[in-house]
Amino acid sequence: MGVVEHIEALQREGNLLAASADEVGIRAPIPTCPGWTIRDLLWHTGTVHRWAKTIVSEARSYDPPDNEIAKIAGPICDEALLVEWYRESLRQLVNALRDAPDDLSCWTSLPGAPPLAFWARRQAHETAIHRVDAESARGDEISPIGVGFAADGIDELLNGLHSRPKSRVRSPVPRVLRLHATDELDEPGDWFLHISDEPLRVTRSHHAPSDCTLSGPVELLYLAMWNRCRIDDLNVSGDGSLIKLWQETSPITWSLRPRSTIHECEYIRRTDHILTRC
Repeated sequence: MGVVEHIEALQREGNLLAASADEVGIRAPIPTCPGWTIRDLLWHTGTVHRWAKTIVSEARSYDPPDNEIAKIAGPICDEALLVEWYRESLRQLVNALRDAPDDLSCWTSLPGAPPLAFWARRQAHETAIHRVDAESARGDEISPIGVGFAADGIDELLNGLHSRPKSRVRSPVPRVLRLHATDELDEPGDWFLHISDEPLRVTRSHHAPSDCTLSGPVELLYLAMWNRCRIDDLNVSGDGSLIKLWQETSPITWSLRPRSTIHECEYIRRTDHILTRC
C-alpha cells in the first residue's frame, strides 16, 4: 500500500469511527478498552490526529512536548460537539497529508522511514484499530477491515512499533511464533516472530520448526496482534504460552484521555486495551 491508499484508508476508518460514536453515544462503554467510553476514545484519537497534523503541516523536526498537547487539541466547550470535533480533527489530518510534499522532512518515531509514508500509514492503522473499538460498543459484528489492509497492518505493527528497543515483547529463551494467514494474499501469508531478549525480529520465511503457530483469516490475525480479538476465534498449535506472552507484553502503554473538564488533558500510563472480544 502507498501513501494515497493509506490516506484513503484513514479517511474511511475515521468516518466509520465517527458514525459509530453517533450511533451509540459518547457515554457508551467500550468492551475492547476496559474503563474507556466513546468520549475517551474520541478525545484520544482526535488529539492524536491533531498531534500528527501539527508535525506534518509544520514540518516539525521534533515531537511536540507534553505541555503543548492541550493547545494542539484545542478547547471543546460542549460534549454534544465532541463527534464533530473529532470529524474536524480527521479532516485536518487528511488535508495535511494530502497537501504535504512527497519529500516531506519531519520527525517520526521510526528513524529512517520516509516521513510522509510513515505518518499516512501509522495514522491509518491507529484509526482502524480505534474504529474497531468504537464499533465494539455496539455489541455486534465489526465492519470488514480488508485483506490487503490487514496484512499491511500486521507488517506495520511487527516491523514498526515492535521492532523498536522500547517494545516489551521479550523472552530470555529464544522462541518463534508463527502467524499463518489462511487467505489468498499477494505475498506469502506467514510471519515468523523471533522473540528473544533483543528487540523483535520478523521474517517471512523460516526453515526450522516454530514453537507455536497462530492461524486463521488475516483480518482476525490483525485484530489478535492488537489484542482486539479472542484467540478462541483462531487456531493455535504448539506452545500456547507464547500467545499469552504476546498478550501480556505487546500492548502499547502510553495513552491520552481527558480530565473531568473536557478541554484539558492528562497523560496516563497503564496496560492499554487488553482484549475482551471482537
